[in-house]
Amino acid sequence: MTESIQIFITGGTFDKEYNFVNGQLFFRDSHLPEMLERGRCSLDIDIKTLMMVDSLEMTEEDREIIIHNCHKTKSRHILITHGTDTMTLTASALAKENIEGKTIVLTGAMIPYAFGNSSDGFFNLGSALAFVQMLEPGVYIVMNGRYFPWNGVEKNTKTGYFEEKQTEL
Repeated sequence: MTESIQIFITGGTFDKEYNFVNGQLFFRDSHLPEMLERGRCSLDIDIKTLMMVDSLEMTEEDREIIIHNCHKTKSRHILITHGTDTMTLTASALAKENIEGKTIVLTGAMIPYAFGNSSDGFFNLGSALAFVQMLEPGVYIVMNGRYFPWNGVEKNTKTGYFEEKQTEL
């Protein structure tokens, strides 16, 4: 029997919509339920929306809400959808909390799911669901089909990919 996976939604490009009139991106509702249904997901999942914010606008108070909910959930497998711009900051805040016995995976998208086949969100969600079940307890970022320890990853703003953090000599 598989354990339940807790998904916390925080917003980010993953869940943005496009306003065709003014060209702005905005939040309506999360695409997660539709994505899980479309992917024929048969896992035991509990989804909770914590906030719908662009990660560049995420505050320390928002991160405290995420941390509090990770402590509170009974699930040992936690997946957090998050904007990619400050995903590493939230991962760091979670790791410093030393939440024992839980595997916490953050994932997101560079292109909104609402943009259809050009979005990486569907692929990243599927990868994150697999990794959250398999990795040892700790905090990870899952993007582009790979997982990274929270302190060993950075977003390459030139390529749009997450990569192993380059250590300085």
